[in-house]
Amino acid sequence: MVNKYFYRALALREFYFSGKLSTTDLSDRMGKSIPHVMKVIDDLLSDGSIVESGYAPSSGGRRPVTYAIRQDAMYVLSVAMDQVFTRIALLDMGNRPVAPVRELELPLSNNPEAIIQLKDTIKEVVAEAGIPRERIVGAGIGMPGFVDFENGINYSFTFSGSKTITEYLTDELGMPVYIDNDSSLIALAELHFGAARDKKNVTVINIGWGIGLGMILNGELFRGHDGFAGEFSHIPVFNNNKLCSCGKSGCLETEASLLVVIEKAINGLRSGRLSTLGADFSTGHSQADWEAIVKAAHRGDRFVVELLSQTAYDIGKAVAILIHLMNPQSVVLSGRGTTAGKVWEAPVQQALNEHTIPRLAANTQLAISTLGYQAELIGAVALVMENRVKEYKLNQKRYAHLHETRNITIYENYQMGVIAAGRTNAAGFFSVNLPVYEGPCGIQSATIWERSNLFRPAGRTTLQ
Repeated sequence: MVNKYFYRALALREFYFSGKLSTTDLSDRMGKSIPHVMKVIDDLLSDGSIVESGYAPSSGGRRPVTYAIRQDAMYVLSVAMDQVFTRIALLDMGNRPVAPVRELELPLSNNPEAIIQLKDTIKEVVAEAGIPRERIVGAGIGMPGFVDFENGINYSFTFSGSKTITEYLTDELGMPVYIDNDSSLIALAELHFGAARDKKNVTVINIGWGIGLGMILNGELFRGHDGFAGEFSHIPVFNNNKLCSCGKSGCLETEASLLVVIEKAINGLRSGRLSTLGADFSTGHSQADWEAIVKAAHRGDRFVVELLSQTAYDIGKAVAILIHLMNPQSVVLSGRGTTAGKVWEAPVQQALNEHTIPRLAANTQLAISTLGYQAELIGAVALVMENRVKEYKLNQKRYAHLHETRNITIYENYQMGVIAAGRTNAAGFFSVNLPVYEGPCGIQSATIWERSNLFRPAGRTTLQ
């Protein structure tokens, strides 16, 4: 039974990442035999999780049927956070929001109540979307800072309470919650859906209030030994004696972050530079100020184009260091900053031409993200879909170590495949005094499960 749900989750993940797949395609991706995969496909077809989607090109003989995940088969709560602003959306399996994306100003620095505010807003978003709770398989959250994604901790920001971020939100929201660094999630989105798709070694630059980095090595997201790889913003590349947020000086962030771009725009206008931004530019809100700069860039505003070009050149100098170290197949510019468009591309390439050894950069492609500002929201969904499979795999091992000499009842949640093991009393209520098998929803409490009426007995067995 446990294997059944593991392979269902694995197949759904592959459909989500790959789109249309034939039985042979899915067999290759799952590493299982075609007969085994056909059983999984039949199971998914029977409950409406996937649908037939046409035919694949013929390689000789009958064209194979292709299948695709139903867009409304399940939903993921996606949260994209930066130092100041947060976006929350409920996305379907086509990475489309089912309701307007909620945006709120939620500073993380010196705000220990930020996670509580986040929890309250998430609950509002879920309630307003009108999607049944059992159809939401989890929440993925991207955050800036030193994020320990395995233990659900962000070491860069202090939050109230004794629980980790994931423990607190999982308990409060009643769904599995996963967090990761924002730049890592942007790279994950680019790997599966964007400019890094089908590439093995890619560096993804997240242009935002800082300058983040996500690294794809050998076709997988690279997080480093402690999960903190990619602090690109703090590479010391300038001798400018400017203090960085990290406490050092001369970091890339001190000249190339979007906050610095806004600051330079304000100073330039005060010094008499002409611009369509206007002499009264700066609302005091970084998001509105950046949007004004983007509009000016799209109008071809000379002053703004010069500002962004210099910033892009500075980023390019730092990217040259990455190319010498990693020799990537591609460098992808992504994140909030890329809403300004192709104005970034030529200056970055110019910096690479000037500061890299030609042999090293000869086959490195420079690309602007097609996902843009949505990359982090999409990456948060991808994080959940990946971790659902990991949870099932881990829980197979946990389930194998359940030891109970008396009869127990195995319960299954037939919408989500959650398994629980325990004894029922005479009234039929589930007991939590026995070991419980953790499914993708985690262990909240038996009372939540009882009230949801989603569990049914799936057989009785004796574990030795």
